[in-house]
Amino acid sequence: MKFMPDMTDRRILRQLLADPAAPMAVLAERAGITPASLWRRLERLREAGVLKGVQARIDWRAMGWEVEVSLRFTLDKTNPRAFDEFLAALREVPEVIEIQSFLGSVDWRASVIARDMAHWQQVYRDRILTLPHIAELEALMLIATIKDSAELPL
Repeated sequence: MKFMPDMTDRRILRQLLADPAAPMAVLAERAGITPASLWRRLERLREAGVLKGVQARIDWRAMGWEVEVSLRFTLDKTNPRAFDEFLAALREVPEVIEIQSFLGSVDWRASVIARDMAHWQQVYRDRILTLPHIAELEALMLIATIKDSAELPL
């Protein structure tokens, strides 16, 4: 059964998206409810799976990781273990920061970061091209991020 947030839940979620580090008392005031009510509603949102936790968003570029590449993989599906073996090997690549699976002509997508182009070439040669069961591989180098938002129309 899907959770249906009411208007107060939506106000809380909007406030969390706008300022996830705000203290509970401030969030409650902004949402127009008491801190106790906010706590109960947050617990209900967690139990319903709407809130999955709090996480830090790290700007990898600010830490010296200048290159980001999106890789699209199509696997050789003649081996029944191809998906499991490929995924296990891909998870071992420390520069991979995101893995997604798809239905369609592309089986997997991975985001890979590198310190610079020389590091990217090393990662690509030594870690990506050696992954098992790759039939096709497409690399798309990130030039600019135009929109990066987890906001919903609440």
